[in-house]
Amino acid sequence: MEKLSVAERVETLEKRLGLVFSRREVALEALTHKTYVNESRDKDLKDNQRLEFLGDSVVNLAVSHRLMDRFPGVSEGDLTKMRARVVNEDGLARVARSIPLGDLLLLGRGELQSGGREKNSVLADALEAVFAAVYLCSGLETAAALVDRCFAELLEEVSSGQGRLDYKTLLQEMAHEKLKLSPRYRVVSEAGPEHSKVFEVELTLGDAPLARASGRSKKEAEQSAAQATLERLKREAAATPEAGGEAPAAPTPEVPPGDTSA
Repeated sequence: MEKLSVAERVETLEKRLGLVFSRREVALEALTHKTYVNESRDKDLKDNQRLEFLGDSVVNLAVSHRLMDRFPGVSEGDLTKMRARVVNEDGLARVARSIPLGDLLLLGRGELQSGGREKNSVLADALEAVFAAVYLCSGLETAAALVDRCFAELLEEVSSGQGRLDYKTLLQEMAHEKLKLSPRYRVVSEAGPEHSKVFEVELTLGDAPLARASGRSKKEAEQSAAQATLERLKREAAATPEAGGEAPAAPTPEVPPGDTSA
């Protein structure tokens, strides 16, 4: 997709979404990362950060409305948790890949070389920007219908398993609600033969590494790291009287080397 012109990128996005943008420049803005603007000589070129800000509200509103329709008897607190399981960086990036969106983005050279087209953060931000562009060009009804279609699988997963939250989901909800942060997982080592590998994963919140854990798959290691982090945050909250049982205001990076608590 590197050889696609600007117009072709917008046209391809329209085909993938099944709609037409009345303002092509807004669609182009949604596809433009800040690193591309920084390297461009075009002073009129805009990055997608402002659209991302608007798109966050558009997606949250549409998903909230759909959850309220599906679960009329569910409390506000539970609806908030369910929405957090859908509208988070991982979920947004997953939807972006389903379009797919990454190959249409305009990225700076450094971002391209570091794998920007596959970064969850880049994809999630771009997806929100695209929904903002749809909203501005076609209105909330069209944007909400697109959310229904693109998020159908995630919404169905939440609907069928609303009572079964895993440790990663629980941590995602706590971190978003209490700390306004998203957990990040990084594989720090792989050991063993190909058919029986052991993965070690490090979990960070913000810039703070909070736990390391091992497992026979990346997902298993991530679950163990999330469980360890949840237990740690709860211990820290309980040990801080002024916190009143809440999660700490900011996690502290105190992971001993080789910690594999699960």
